[in-house]
Amino acid sequence: MIAYPRRQQELRSLVQRLGVAQLDAINWNLMDLALIHVTFSAERNYEQLEFVGDAVVKLAAAEFLLKAYPQLKVGEFTALRSVLVSDRILAKIADSFGFDRYLLVAASAKSDPAGRDSRLADSFEAVLAALYLSTQDLSLIRSWLDEQFQPLAEEILADPARQNYKAALQNWTQGHQKTLPEYRTQETGNTHNDPHRFVAEVWIQGRCLGQGMGRSRKAAEQAAAQEAFLVLSRQES
Repeated sequence: MIAYPRRQQELRSLVQRLGVAQLDAINWNLMDLALIHVTFSAERNYEQLEFVGDAVVKLAAAEFLLKAYPQLKVGEFTALRSVLVSDRILAKIADSFGFDRYLLVAASAKSDPAGRDSRLADSFEAVLAALYLSTQDLSLIRSWLDEQFQPLAEEILADPARQNYKAALQNWTQGHQKTLPEYRTQETGNTHNDPHRFVAEVWIQGRCLGQGMGRSRKAAEQAAAQEAFLVLSRQES
C-alpha cells in the first residue's frame, strides 16, 4: 500500500473508474509511479513504465483486433492498430478518465498546455504497464480497454483512409498517377498551442489540391492530405 492514505484513495478511485475489479491484485507502488511525471520527480517517475507500456498497449490492441475482427488481413490489422495506439487516441482515452487529476506534474509543466496530450498518452501507457506487471498478463486491462477500443475501431474502419490521410493520399497517387504528393508547409510564428501555427498545402502534378492548418507540421499536413484525398475520392466516384 502507498504510504499516504490520500494518494492511495486517489489511485483506487482512478482504478475503479477504469473498471478494474481485482483491486487486491494491483501493485499500488507501480500504480503510484505510473502517475508521476519527470518534472515532478527526476528520480522517481513513469519513464521506465512508459517504455514497458508502449509494448503492452500494442499487445492489448492486437489481441482485441484478432478477437473482434478475425476477418481482417494482416496489413489491415497493422494499420488499425497503429491508429488505436497513437498518442492522439491514448490521450483521448486518458482524458475521458480524468487522468489530469491523478497525474503529479510540476506547476511549470502544467502551465504549458502544448505538452498535455503527450503527458496523458505517456501516463496512460505507464498505467497499463503497472497493471500488466502486477499480474504478468492482460487480465487487469482487457476487461475495460476493449470497451474503449471498440467504438474507436468502428470509427476508423468506417473511414476509407483509416485516419491516416498522408498514407492514403500517397497510396492513391502512386497507384493512379505514379507520383508522390508534395507538401509545402510554413510556420506562422504564432504560439506553440495555436491550432493555426502551421499552414500546409499539398500539390499533385502541379495543382494544389488541399490546404490545412495545425498545431504541428504533421497535423497541418494531415489536414491538407485529408482535403486532397476527399477531393480525389469524389472525382473518382
